[in-house]
Amino acid sequence: MKILVTAKRVEDPESKIKVKPDGTGIVTDNVNYKINPFDEIAVEEALRLITKHKGEIVAVSMGGPKVEEVLRHAMAMGADRAIFVKHEGPADADLAARVLKAIVDNEKPDLVLLGKQAIDDDQNQTGQLLAELLGWGQLTFASKVESLESDAEKNKVPAVIVNGNVVRVVREVDGGIETLEADLPAVITCDLRLNKPRYAPLPNILKARKKPIAQLTPQALGVDPAVKVKVVKVMAPPTRKAGVMVPDVATLVQKLKTEAKVL
Repeated sequence: MKILVTAKRVEDPESKIKVKPDGTGIVTDNVNYKINPFDEIAVEEALRLITKHKGEIVAVSMGGPKVEEVLRHAMAMGADRAIFVKHEGPADADLAARVLKAIVDNEKPDLVLLGKQAIDDDQNQTGQLLAELLGWGQLTFASKVESLESDAEKNKVPAVIVNGNVVRVVREVDGGIETLEADLPAVITCDLRLNKPRYAPLPNILKARKKPIAQLTPQALGVDPAVKVKVVKVMAPPTRKAGVMVPDVATLVQKLKTEAKVL
């Protein structure tokens, strides 16, 4: 079994983010970066599936030279190989999906696992666009994944997945939970409660530093790097007003009616 998994480099949510005065982006000085948390969950799920079914995990990321850091993190966790698509210009979900589609055509994986969204832009589109481009089944917001050999064995997890297998995904929806099934190959996007990613042990981190990373470009993959979505302006959210202490419940109710206007 071969699994392709994404590993996007994003701003660490613990860093203090400031918007540039001209609104063209954020100030990147002293900002830490890490693997997108949802993608890290996807890497962990890929590792768990490969532990059961054997095979190979290929991590993929696109961006500038520092993207190699998150790919080495994925390999330290246990990914077998990594593909770095070098592209320092603007990128959107459509470009990411087209690049991934070209890599899928070359690698021919059984599953593609992605985070349901990236925490930098929160677009939540790449997995769905990729599934459409591939013509594959898509199972989004997965909170549980099971691999099935056949309808007759839905209550068992087989040791090996073969062609024609089915993947079942349990996902959270507004009214509770929903179970979906699709034939392989398929695209799965991973939600927060799917698993808890493992810590990479020091020996694996050291080994990952020495592993080669295949480098490509969108052009080498036959993909036009033009984007369809352009960031016009970045703005910081309004500054929140300081809270107000009230002496009693009556005053609180009065302020909620007259000032907050929520009653």
